[in-house]
Amino acid sequence: MTPNVAKCLLVSKVLVADGIMSDDEHWFLDAMIERLGLTEEDRRSVIDLEGWDEAEPIVRALPLEERQEMVEMLFDAAGADGKLSANEMAAVKKIAETLGVKA
Repeated sequence: MTPNVAKCLLVSKVLVADGIMSDDEHWFLDAMIERLGLTEEDRRSVIDLEGWDEAEPIVRALPLEERQEMVEMLFDAAGADGKLSANEMAAVKKIAETLGVKA
C-alpha cells in the first residue's frame, strides 16, 4: 500500500465515523483520490475500505510535517458536510494521537 492510499483510507475512516457519508463527503474523498493520483484499483480499495487497519502505521512512518498536514486534512474531511459530529471528531483525535500529532 502506498502512503497516498493510506492517507485516503484514513480520510475514509473519519468520513464514515458517524455512520453516514453524505454527497459532500463523497465529493471530498473523490477529490482527494484524484489529487493524490490513485489508480482505479487503488480507488476501489479505498472505497471498499481494504487495508484500513494497515493505513495508520504507513502514515505514521511519514515525516512529522506530512503527518501534521494529514491531520489538517482529517479536520477538513470531518467538516466536509458542514457538520462536525462527535464521532468524526473522536476519529480525528484518535488518528492524530496514533500518528503522534496534536489534534
